[in-house]
Amino acid sequence: MNENYVLERLNTLLNIPSPTGNTEKAIEFVEMEFQKLGIPTRKNNKGALIATIKGQNQERETTLSAHVDTLGGMVKEIKSNGRLKITQLGGYVWSTIEGEHVVIETIEEKQYTGTALTTKASSHVHGSEADELKRNMDNMEIRIDERVNSKEDVLSLGINVGDFVYFDPRTTITPSGFIKSRHLDDKAGVVAILAMAKYLVENNITPNYTTNFFISNFEEVGHGASASIPEKTFEFIAVDMAAPGEGQTSDEFSVTICAKDSSGPYDYELRKRLINLAKDQGLNYKIDIYPYYGSDGSAALRAGNDIKVGLIGPGVDASHSFERTHIEAIENTVQLGILYLTK
Repeated sequence: MNENYVLERLNTLLNIPSPTGNTEKAIEFVEMEFQKLGIPTRKNNKGALIATIKGQNQERETTLSAHVDTLGGMVKEIKSNGRLKITQLGGYVWSTIEGEHVVIETIEEKQYTGTALTTKASSHVHGSEADELKRNMDNMEIRIDERVNSKEDVLSLGINVGDFVYFDPRTTITPSGFIKSRHLDDKAGVVAILAMAKYLVENNITPNYTTNFFISNFEEVGHGASASIPEKTFEFIAVDMAAPGEGQTSDEFSVTICAKDSSGPYDYELRKRLINLAKDQGLNYKIDIYPYYGSDGSAALRAGNDIKVGLIGPGVDASHSFERTHIEAIENTVQLGILYLTK
C-alpha cells in the first residue's frame, strides 16, 4: 500500500463536507481519483458512483462498497433569538457535537460559520443547570457567527429551513500513525478502496472476477446500496469501519471481519474464506459482532439482491463521535481486499 497516497487522499476527502443528502462534491473527488487510474465510472440516479475493472471471469462479478456520506445536520427551525435548531442526519449522540464548529450552507451555496451549543451553555449564567441539561434536539442550537438577534435577521442572510449543517472534521494525522477526525466512518473505507484499485492498476493485475467499486451516498440513513448493484454481482463486500470498545474484539490496528450486526449474520462461507486469507498471509485481523450497526451490505440484502455478503473494515475508535484509527488498520484492510480479489 502506498501510505502517502492513502494519507493525502484521506485528508483531502475528510475535509470535503458530505453529509447524507449533500455528497456531490465528495463523489466528484472520488470519481476523479478513479479516472486518474483509468478506471471507467458511472453514476446511478441517486448519485452513487460505480467504478469497474474487468476481470478474468466476466460472467460473474464482485462488488466492493464504501460510503462517502457522513453524519451532519439540517436546519429544522430558525428561532426567535436568531439561533438555529437542527435535525440530525445519521445517528449520533447529541453530546458528541457540543462545542463543535460548524458551517451552514444555504441553497444558494453561501456559507456561514457557527458553533453547536446547548441552550444553557454558560455556567456563569445558568450554574448547575448547564451541567444537568439533557442533550437533545430541543436543548441544542447553532450560534451563527453573524450579527443576528431575530428570525428575520437570519432569513436576511439567506439561511432557511432545510439548509445543511457541516461539522468541522478537525482532521489530524500524528507522527505515530494515528488519524483523528470526524467522518472516518466511512471515508477511511472509501480511501481503502481507492488504494486497492490503485494497486491493481499499477501492478497490471487483473482480478479474478470483474470488480465493481460501489461508492454509496445514503448509507447513514439505511438505503445506500439498496439500488443499482451491478446485476452480475454474486458476492458483495462492504468496506466499512469496525467499532472497538468494551465487549468488542476490534482494535485500531487491525482489519475486522464482521460475523454479525443488527441485520443478522453475514455469509458464513464468505466469512471463512476472508478469515483464511487473512490468517494465511499473516494479516492483523479480528472477528467481531456489532449489535447496533448496519452496512451497505445490509441494505443490499434487504433490497432483495441474491448475493453473498461480507463486511470488513479498519477499526475506528469512538464511532459517530470524534473518531480515530491508525494507518495500520487501513493497510490491513487494503491487503485483505486485494487478497480477496486476486487469490
